[in-house]
Amino acid sequence: MQSLPTVIVIGGGPSGATAATLIAQRGYRVRLLERERFPRFHIGESLIPQTYWVLKRLNMLSKLKESKFIKKYSVQFVASNGRLSEPFYFLDNNPHESSQTWQVRRSEFDRLMLENAAEHGVEVQHGVRVVDVIFEGDRAVGVRVQGEDGANDRIERADVIVDASGQSTLIMGKLGLRQRDPLLRKAACWTYWQGAQRDIGRDEGATVVLQLQGKQGWFWYIPLHDDIVSVGVVASHDYLFGNRDLKDFESIYQAEVEKCPALKQRISKARRADIYRVAKEYSYRSRVAAGNGWVLVGDALGFLDPLYSSGVLLALKSGELAADAICDGLARGDTSQAQLSCWETEYFRGMERMRQLVLAYYSGLSFGKFVAQHPHRKGDITDLLIGDLFRPELDETLALIQDAVNSHTAIEALA
Repeated sequence: MQSLPTVIVIGGGPSGATAATLIAQRGYRVRLLERERFPRFHIGESLIPQTYWVLKRLNMLSKLKESKFIKKYSVQFVASNGRLSEPFYFLDNNPHESSQTWQVRRSEFDRLMLENAAEHGVEVQHGVRVVDVIFEGDRAVGVRVQGEDGANDRIERADVIVDASGQSTLIMGKLGLRQRDPLLRKAACWTYWQGAQRDIGRDEGATVVLQLQGKQGWFWYIPLHDDIVSVGVVASHDYLFGNRDLKDFESIYQAEVEKCPALKQRISKARRADIYRVAKEYSYRSRVAAGNGWVLVGDALGFLDPLYSSGVLLALKSGELAADAICDGLARGDTSQAQLSCWETEYFRGMERMRQLVLAYYSGLSFGKFVAQHPHRKGDITDLLIGDLFRPELDETLALIQDAVNSHTAIEALA
């Protein structure tokens, strides 16, 4: 009896675990190779509501409901002058279970996702480093792997290789596919606080976006369980790291706290609970999502500015779309680029919708003023904020947002 086709997934983060689980659910043999031992640290803690539908397919919802993760119902913006916007409550826009989501500690969330993959029949191997993807002509046919000690170098072959290697971007780097975003050359510096201010009721788990004075950047404020809050600043790379001691992350961070009184008040009685961390110049995407015998998912496909917490959604969605394309292709014996990339256009259009919303914020657009001028569009704005990115009808609202950005820019130029 001929064995079922084999898929190798490189990386055990949310995108890799999603793709692996969904392919295994269809009865195919899947091996997932993860270089680290879980749990391990990762940033990107805030889930947005549209993750619900992929998590439901993965049979993850019961695990999340039983977890200690903080429930998230909304997002709120604080302007540079300290004025709070009206919160965007997801349930008010869509009274469905999917409108409540979670703030997660990624070390715990990613471990749950990987354990779930194993429960669905995925062969998970930890401590295995993929050092290269092997091509024959233009087709990926396997991977070269090493153990944790650098020994046991070997080649493993598969019908399809899923690159979920995160920002290591194995195939993207090998084939020169990276495209950096010239308008989003941002960087971040963050840490964690214990005992920081928390709102009450359904606002307890809200993601808060606080703008710096001078509108040079913004802080995220994400409440996690065990009385921990994730707090990080995002600004242009040149602003955040130019003419500063690049090794003194604390001074860089604290200088920006001073420019955000609303944040300073929130953490005034808190104790720092972790080291300072940084990420630099991180917005990019691949020119293509797949080739003959290979597919990119998650950060190995692209990464978008974290303003609206879209990272985990894009990881799950790319993993889901790629898995469906792979399974359909394996069923027909077609693992060509045309088949494996059949979801590429839809996905990139969705990613671009979120990008347009991000650019509007950085251009100085007030969403509060926009909604006041276009009250019937508030539902569309909320849909975009929850990650409902794959509906072309939202492009009409995005066009109005772009018109507002252009008007705002013209007025500032005359000022």
